[in-house]
Amino acid sequence: MTLTKPYKLAIIGVGKIARDQHLPSISDNPDFTLEAAVSRNANVDGIDNFASLADLLDNRPDIPIVSLCMPPTARFQIAWDALSAGKHVLLEKPPGATLSEVHSLISLAEKNGLTLYATWHSRHAIAVAPAKKWLSTRQIKSLKIIWKEDVRRWHPNQPWIWQAGNAGVFDPGINALSILTEIMPHAIHLTSADLEFPANSETPIAAKLQFFDPYGGDISAEFDWRHEGHQTWDITIETNDGTLQLSEGGAKMYRDGQLELEGHDGEYAAIYAHFSNLLSAQKSDVDLAPLRHVADAFMLGRRHVTDAFFD
Repeated sequence: MTLTKPYKLAIIGVGKIARDQHLPSISDNPDFTLEAAVSRNANVDGIDNFASLADLLDNRPDIPIVSLCMPPTARFQIAWDALSAGKHVLLEKPPGATLSEVHSLISLAEKNGLTLYATWHSRHAIAVAPAKKWLSTRQIKSLKIIWKEDVRRWHPNQPWIWQAGNAGVFDPGINALSILTEIMPHAIHLTSADLEFPANSETPIAAKLQFFDPYGGDISAEFDWRHEGHQTWDITIETNDGTLQLSEGGAKMYRDGQLELEGHDGEYAAIYAHFSNLLSAQKSDVDLAPLRHVADAFMLGRRHVTDAFFD
């Protein structure tokens, strides 16, 4: 199917992230027109709504692009079926429940000549690109990630996050890892992890990670989903030429304690701008570095059982 702008698009999975971020970003981008939604228990006003991907394919074969916004464990089969049907696919983060299934999607997209885009919205925060440039000419002595938030605030009444394959605290933590892997001037890898699992959960609620840096930097991360009060999404980097801090998930950048840059949330708008460029160029973008660190954490992680947790 030949693509022409505005690109007809369907969104699959109409939950909180779809309504908060995807729908407004699609509406604001003139390169896309939202034609349909697929959900078992929700509708989007003013467009066609279907209960399954099969219904969408049967009734709207003219729609060439789908954005997948359901939980990771449900995503692979729908992505596979969409690519098999000749549809271009955008994947919410994390792109899958396992590395292997995403590699299968990459191979299928390449075979069928389709665009596959694994999104990492935090990489589009305003401070990320300047931080990457600044670090490229400096030696990192230490880098510490503190990513602590209240799961009751961001994922209210969403039991899927506690089920195996849906990452638990790594659902937000992978945002930090996506920034880390973007701004680091060289590759690092995980060496140890301590994971706290509530007694009634299959996924962790907190994690502490340590990384190997071939140039001697002390690289660590701490994630916690039980944090009340002020939400903390900070990355502090000490170098041979001063200290850099990204705060509020990359919305602010400080150098040696002085605010140098701040900006409003435009991450999902940037995702759809990039997706449009990929579609025009007939290219894919699937970077698995953040997910690889999460997989390593589950492989290496020491499991600690903590008190049961209830929403």
